[in-house]
Amino acid sequence: MISRRQFLQATAAASMLASASGLGPLGRAAAQQRLSQADITRFDALGRLTILHVTDVHAQLMPLYFREPSVNLGVGDANGKPPHLTDKEFRAHFNIAAGSADAYALTSDDFVALARNYGRMGGMDRIATLIRSVRAERGDDNVLLLDGGDTWQGSWTSLKTNGQDMVDIQTALRIDAMTSHWEFTLGHERVKEIAEKAPFAFLAQNVRSLEWQEPVFEPRKIYERGGARVSVIGQALPRTAVANPRWMFPDWEFGIREDDIQKQVDESRAAGADVVVLLSHNGFDVDRKLASRVKGLDVILTAHTHDAMPGVLKVGDTILIASGSHGKFLSRLDLDIRDRKVSGYRYKLMPVFSDAIAPDPDMKALVEKIRAPFAADLSRELGRTESLLYRRGNFNGTFDDLICDAMLTERDAEISLSPGFRWGGTLVPGDAITFEAVANATAMTYPNCYRTEMTGEQLHAVLEDVADNIFHPDPYFQGGGDMVRVGGVGYTIDVSKPVNQRISGLTELKSGKPLDASRKYVVAGWASVNQNTEGPPIWDVVEKYLGRVKTVRLEPNTSVSVKGA
Repeated sequence: MISRRQFLQATAAASMLASASGLGPLGRAAAQQRLSQADITRFDALGRLTILHVTDVHAQLMPLYFREPSVNLGVGDANGKPPHLTDKEFRAHFNIAAGSADAYALTSDDFVALARNYGRMGGMDRIATLIRSVRAERGDDNVLLLDGGDTWQGSWTSLKTNGQDMVDIQTALRIDAMTSHWEFTLGHERVKEIAEKAPFAFLAQNVRSLEWQEPVFEPRKIYERGGARVSVIGQALPRTAVANPRWMFPDWEFGIREDDIQKQVDESRAAGADVVVLLSHNGFDVDRKLASRVKGLDVILTAHTHDAMPGVLKVGDTILIASGSHGKFLSRLDLDIRDRKVSGYRYKLMPVFSDAIAPDPDMKALVEKIRAPFAADLSRELGRTESLLYRRGNFNGTFDDLICDAMLTERDAEISLSPGFRWGGTLVPGDAITFEAVANATAMTYPNCYRTEMTGEQLHAVLEDVADNIFHPDPYFQGGGDMVRVGGVGYTIDVSKPVNQRISGLTELKSGKPLDASRKYVVAGWASVNQNTEGPPIWDVVEKYLGRVKTVRLEPNTSVSVKGA
């Protein structure tokens, strides 16, 4: 675990986000919405090499609200360790004051009030401004810009352009390399097409052809930056073929391939690399374990689990960086390279407060061009919310409940199941629920909303299977998502129990009766990994429901009881 002393040293430059309650005048200015761009980019530079990292953007071009989780459970060795801390515990660990800009950006406490104070975050035109500022300060030849993946999916424009909107954005940002996960749901032909034509490297050392076990993508690339040779090794999500439909990439397989990573590190050193970076989409806990087993990695830029940490975590000599999601943050890591090795580092998680950062004019024009053909759809108001609608967390968020309620009503179901996806923005009370807001939580290439029958026993088995995927004590067996969201039922989960012993007390909420193991229930769900799933796209289901109810008011879901955390 990172010590308090290490954290304060690594994040001293981030002191501009002190609280409005007395830790500094800038915190008070931030509370008055006067946080400046210069304050966000201010950094005590070190050495000559700067690595910039952005990840899990999920095709979000525009500033948005995004509430961090109030529940982020760690199991096994990760229990009680960052990033599995939330709210008060997270603030205490990282010395963040309640009500501060940091508290708003990194926790869920008092989110609505702080959102009204500090405004939206992200926006590709603001990220472009921060990148341009760092390049101007350091020089292009000293900066390496890396994208951790989950970039080409998650919005209506990305879905309708088959990811081209985000490829154009990445090209304009001049990223050097990326790795992948949700990109694969565009299908193997499209991914290969972009990987072969894009002006940046698409790195994924752990993707192999099924028949010949040959590498599908370039595994690594060496860059000359800051007077050093930097080897970047790409690591796609190891469980892509489990988490997403295999039929979309039938001839590829994935996996962690720990021995192959070690081989890539050793070959990088033999090729003269001074610094070895793993550009990873493993998820934080997988990378924490991997860092303890693979030797010679200087930096792991982790992704997939959407964790945002304002300090590094060191495992042996390896630095782990977690840069959040949805364009809320841009990470800056300066490395001091001496005698062909890392002798020092300095890190800052830059929050992208959209009100404080001037939009880059070229990127702003590109975003407007991309969105223009879809503007009428994106702005269409479907309803309004009187409550906070959010998704992120281990269990149901209120936006998930909206989707589940829509399926129960519009598909005439007794039970609804919605996948534990992390992507999708947050709406604050009083916001319009636009088609764009719904699409940001549902836009994907297999959106069909099915209607089927399941016995109580089958439903229990599904929940147990997902629970093991999330809460297995060995991170190498975790999928890194969140628990499937449920409508119409409640249950108790004990995350400390072994496989097939975690779920109990399954109850039908409408009747208050326990689920009958042998009875068949009508179940609606979406995002099935099965090919040729029939049913309307989920966004149509939600739109139809909103047309019926007009106004949404949802309190946090209490139908799931958690033990063993």
